[in-house]
This record gives sequence, structure tokens and C-alpha cells, in this order.
Amino acid sequence: MNTEIVLQTEKLTIGYRHAGRADVVIAADLDLSLHRGELVCLLGPNGAGKSTLMRTLAGLQPALSGEIFLDGDHPAELSARELARRLSIVLTERIDVGNLAVRDLVALGRHPYTDWWGKLTPHDEEVVRWAVRAVGAGNLADRPVQELSDGERQKVMIARALAQEPLLILLDEPTAFLDLPRRVEVMGLLRSLARQTGRAILLSTHDLDLALRSADRLWLLSAEGEMQSGAPEDLVLSRSFERVFASQGIVFDGYTGSFRIVRESAGIIHLHGEGMPALWTTRALEREGFCVDSDATGAPTAAVTIIQNGGALQWLLHLNGRSHTFTEIYTLIAALREKGDW
Repeated sequence: MNTEIVLQTEKLTIGYRHAGRADVVIAADLDLSLHRGELVCLLGPNGAGKSTLMRTLAGLQPALSGEIFLDGDHPAELSARELARRLSIVLTERIDVGNLAVRDLVALGRHPYTDWWGKLTPHDEEVVRWAVRAVGAGNLADRPVQELSDGERQKVMIARALAQEPLLILLDEPTAFLDLPRRVEVMGLLRSLARQTGRAILLSTHDLDLALRSADRLWLLSAEGEMQSGAPEDLVLSRSFERVFASQGIVFDGYTGSFRIVRESAGIIHLHGEGMPALWTTRALEREGFCVDSDATGAPTAAVTIIQNGGALQWLLHLNGRSHTFTEIYTLIAALREKGDW
């Protein structure tokens, strides 16, 4: 990875100014950096100030104090054209683009390079074609943007940002309105683009699982305005991730990288099985509050054995000296639920 710093902040304080009242400080003394070829995800609970930080870095909102450097320069001292050559922004809000075709929308990203009339040179047109191909939207180039799905539209907006050929791309909740497969696709695309193009990419997101799996680094902003930066694994191992997202009745499981609901214990179940069936059976049992013990070391409430017969699965429940056989997890869980306390 190229270690060249694209964006850096020094003692940055973000928040709001109100006439006649004291400043509202969201976070203070932020020393942050973004490097070429790096994908960074900004995470934090609702109200922590993620949007405020993104707007401040983008120049859409003034900082209360401190410094921001974009490729070594203060963004406020750059002309609008020069700033657009270094920074592009993809917002969450849907923009009405009328009947524009995909290629024409992406071409708008060349505005920092064109003349007064917006005439594209052969080089500009080649960059537009490259940007469309880079996001995997070559088959969409001639389609009206208004006919695209949310996932297709998001890829096109990323292509428009790429067409600016910036050093840094900022994205505000780029997966907010997408279904899970499209969210995975967009995050994978952004990671690949950071690597392949050498651009720095910073995005804010509530999609914690994908951020943990995709980001080179996380910027973790707490509700108290404290920022921690590091590889996802470092922040999980230091329990920073768990502390920032601590909530009553919810815990972060560092072994699985996911959150789970704390439930009153329903007992211990010895589970005998392996592979994917055992994994998903365990999840179902834990959802019901059971502690799953595959090593059979504790005193069990019951025992479940997974039987794989060709392509068919069966679950054999041993309870109170009797055995019950089920052909799906749903009926197994229903039977356990109906028994209550044993």
C-alpha cells in the first residue's frame, strides 16, 4: 500500500457555531490521516457526529478550530476547480438528474477539467469510459439513470466521482438503501477501487459487519466525541469496538464479529455435529438463550445430535430420557420452547 498521506487533520475540532451562544463541540483534537490506496470506514453510534465530521472534511461546514490538509494544502485556500480535482463526494440523497443517460451523468465528473462550455476532449471521453467500466457498469452506459435500480445507481454515482480523477473520495452512507447482496457488492467495489487506482476512500456507514470485513482502517467515533483509529482487528482485540457500541441488553461478540442480544439463560445443550449445519444450529439455539456446549463438559439441559443422511438433515433431541427427531431447525426450536424449564 502506498503510504503517501492524502488527507491529514491536526487538532481538528468539529461542531456548530450559534450567534450569541457558546460553540457546540462534537469532537475535539482530532489527529487523523488517510493514505493513498486505503479504504477507511467511519463508524459510531447515532448522534456521535459522523455526518458533522464528513461535512467538515468535505468543506461543507467550517471547523471550529484546527487544521485540515488535502495533499498538503488547506482546502479553503484552493480554487473550486482545484479542490474538485483533489476531492469528490458521493452523498446519500438521491439527486434528480432528469433524463440523463448514465454516460452523460458520469461525464459531469469531468467538470474540473473542461472549458466554459463543458466540451469533452478525447481524453475526457476516455476517462468517462474508464470510470464506467471500473465500476462494472459498462452495460448501463446508454440507459437513463432514472430507470436504474438503487444498486446500479450507486455504482454510477461512484463512477461520476471517479471521473473527477480525485485523490480522495468521500462517501456518506453509500449502502444505506441497498439490500444485502448489493451492499456487499458496493463495499467490495470500493475496496478494489482503492487498491487498483491508488485513491484514498473514506466512507461513513452503519453497516458494522461489512466495515469490519472490508476496511483497511476504522475511524471509531464514540458518543463522547473520542476518536480511535486502527485496523478493525486491533479495535476488536482492544475491546474499543465493544465499548463504543455498548448498549443495554446488547453485547459485541469478538469471536464472531457480530452483536447479539443478551437473554436469560435457558440451559445448556450438548451439540454433536459439524460443519455448516452445526454452525447454524448453534446460532438458532443461542438465539433462544441456550448455552451450546459441543465438548459435553457441563451438566446439560438436553442434547442435540445432527444426522446427515445424504443430502437430508435430521436433528435428534435427547431430553428427559426420551428422543425426538426433527427434520428442520424450526420445529426443533419450537419443541424446546414449548418445554420451558426442565
